[in-house]
Formats: sequence, structure tokens, C-alpha cells
Amino acid sequence: MAAKITNVSAFERRRPARKPFPEHLPRERLIIEAPSTCACCGSARIVKMGEDITETLEIVPRQWKVIQTVREKFTCRDCEKISQPPAPFHATPRGWAGPNLLATILFEKFGQHQPLNRQAERYAREGVDLSLSTLADQVGACTTALQPIHDLIRAHVLAAERLHGDDTTVPLLARGATKQARLWTYVREDRPFAGGAPPAALFYFSPDREKTHPNTHLAGWHGILQADAYGGYNDLYRAGRSPAPINSALCWSHARRKFFELADIAGNVRKGKPAHEISPVALEAVARIDRLFDIERGRCHVV
Repeated sequence: MAAKITNVSAFERRRPARKPFPEHLPRERLIIEAPSTCACCGSARIVKMGEDITETLEIVPRQWKVIQTVREKFTCRDCEKISQPPAPFHATPRGWAGPNLLATILFEKFGQHQPLNRQAERYAREGVDLSLSTLADQVGACTTALQPIHDLIRAHVLAAERLHGDDTTVPLLARGATKQARLWTYVREDRPFAGGAPPAALFYFSPDREKTHPNTHLAGWHGILQADAYGGYNDLYRAGRSPAPINSALCWSHARRKFFELADIAGNVRKGKPAHEISPVALEAVARIDRLFDIERGRCHVV
């Protein structure tokens, strides 16, 4: 039986090119001792004609240190009173952790999603024993210290006439398991409406998705809230709400999603369904919503 032959067109493989190292990184020059004589004939009459540089990316391991702040005491020979400079300012009570260490703990936990127990284990391997409870205490102290900043962000966001609200799932470590918690976000963005206020986002955390959370977050605020059709927002729209009902502005992307599924010709073909089995009403709805999207895209392009 003759073997089947398939012709494959030739191609040229491009050699991978490594990106240059960032220019802002400091450069340390290690100069290899040059020969004093010619490697070929042994003559000492050699002059430099240039150099070749090979760059290697390196990292300096983290260095721990203890800063000792010394406050000298002086006593007066006349009145016998003691004079001493005031104690330095500390970001947290008793101030045993410096601001850089506190920033590292918070960034690792919230920015890199590194649990405190793993941080404690890594610090111990580096020769610094910090217990899990100690790190947790520092996180709590930092949240108290940063509360005024959160209050300012909250006041700025809730001063807007319109907000964009949504929630997303976040894993919550619990004893023996991982639970599903919620992160609530309220965004102020006035630029598409010719507003001059800077954009900002207000975040809240909750262990569940109860409707009491948005009611608490937006207590005392009224305006236009653009959000999905989550039923937990319904109490905000009721006529008897104090100080006033919030006006609901639903999301076109959520509204379009179900219509698109009913009008997705390519999707039906992939699933083995006949292409003509689509909803004419859904197809017309998608076309009309897309025209609104085109208007928004043009507006964003102008801005």
C-alpha cells in the first residue's frame, strides 16, 4: 500500500529575541582583568580597541535590620528636672514594626494574595520569627490607621450623582476550607458625562451576598445607580426609601447577553444545531443594542 504524502510548505523560524533589561535598573560593572601581552605572539605592545558587554539580571536578597532610635536624657544641675526629646512617631501603637515592613505585609496579603501564615513561614526561613497572630495584629492596626483615608475616598465617591456598582466573588480562608466571600465595588466616573471630578472606587468586603450589604453601603445616598439585576438592590429603588429612592440604570451588557445567546448563529453551528434556529426577536434586539454600543464607542473615542 502506497504511503500517503502530505506536502508542507517551508517556513523560517524566527529566533526569539530577549527584551532589553529596564533602563532604570542600576548597572554594576565587573571588569575582567585584561591580558598584558598578546595571546598570539606574546608581545606587550597591545592597546584597547573596544569592549564586549554581557548583561546578567540579578537580585539582591531582602535585608532585615533593627533601627535603634536613641533619645538621650539630660538632668539639670539647678532644678534637677530631666529633659529628653519626644518619642518618634509610629504608624501603629508601640511601633515595633517600621513603615516599610508594614507596607510589605499589607501588599503581600492584599496585593499578592499571600496569606499571613505563609508570610510568617517565609520570614522564619529568613531568620525573623513573627507569629501569625502578631502579623494579624499589625494588619488590624494598619486598617485602623488607614481608616481616615478610606473615609475620604468614601465621601468623594458618594458625592457623585451617579455610581456604577457591582460585586465579585473572592476566596475567604477559613478553618479547614475556603469559603466564597464578596467584594463590593462602587465606582465614580464622571468623565464620560463631561464631569471634572477624578474617578475613584470604593470597596467593601462581606462574607456573604446578603442584600443588607448594599443597603448599608449606600445608606443616605441617592442618585443614579448602574448595576446588574441582582435582587439585593431592589430595596434601594423603593418609593418609600429615605432620603429618596435611587434611580436604577441597568446594564446593557447584561441585557444583551441572553439575547445574544438566542441569536448566536455561529454558536448554534458549533453546537451542531441548524443555523436558522435562532430567535428573530433576539436578533433584532441585538442589532438595536449594538447601535447604542456604537454611539458609546464614538463618545469614548471623542473623550
